[in-house]
Amino acid sequence: MTDRAEGSFTLDSWDQEPYDEAEGTTLAQARITKTFSGDLAGASVTRILMCRTPVESSAAYVGFERFTGSLAGRVGSFVLHHTAGGDADGSTLSWTVVPDSGTGELCGLRGGGQIINGLDGGHAYVLDYTLP
Repeated sequence: MTDRAEGSFTLDSWDQEPYDEAEGTTLAQARITKTFSGDLAGASVTRILMCRTPVESSAAYVGFERFTGSLAGRVGSFVLHHTAGGDADGSTLSWTVVPDSGTGELCGLRGGGQIINGLDGGHAYVLDYTLP
């Protein structure tokens, strides 16, 4: 049976550094820290690689995020794999739990979901998951 976690998070820090720029396209890396509330309660550290193009709405990123805290009251940590992209037609922001990355009471966690960027600049999430 699949359960659903929902809530929001705040960006506590965003340290970004370009490593390749040519003809208006920038490749950059960033280290991000977040605080989660809702069904996920805790903090995370994320590393992403980004590509920004000369067209404002076109970009993509991939990354990994280690969450430490609780999921529906069960304590531990796990790693999320991020994939995102967008252009003038819209965007996708998905994440999946890296299999076998769960620790503590989150050992065996599987699932996936998405980040939802709010119109007000806030961030929400959904994570559909299973636990043994």
